[in-house]
Amino acid sequence: MKTNTIKSDTIGIMASTLCMIHCIATPFIFLAKTCSDACCSASPTWWKSMDVLFLSISLLAVYQTAKNTSKIWVKYAMWLSWGLLMIIIGNEQQQLFPLFENAIYIPALSLTALHFYNFKYCRCTNNSCCTNKV
Repeated sequence: MKTNTIKSDTIGIMASTLCMIHCIATPFIFLAKTCSDACCSASPTWWKSMDVLFLSISLLAVYQTAKNTSKIWVKYAMWLSWGLLMIIIGNEQQQLFPLFENAIYIPALSLTALHFYNFKYCRCTNNSCCTNKV
């Protein structure tokens, strides 16, 4: 069993979970602040930058996990989920096309589930089982 996979799965689980908490908390934080300032329709820059921070951390976790997973489909599912998450976050910041409000939870939840699955079922017992040779 590789400790890289366990660490990257743990980091991925934490980053995905914190990202979802961040996304869930956003409407409540700004709803409570409604009309207390002159204009409160836009969130602060530091709050928006957390999206990029979580996306960067999850990129590193997905990269390490995909490199060391024993199941090839997990590798592709993680990259697909991360790609969708990146597109949705980019779309939220640039507003290129309309998406339903909760679309971000689909790839975030799938990344969390994939990291849990990989952590539990895709452990390498030796170096030859990992997909880093593929």
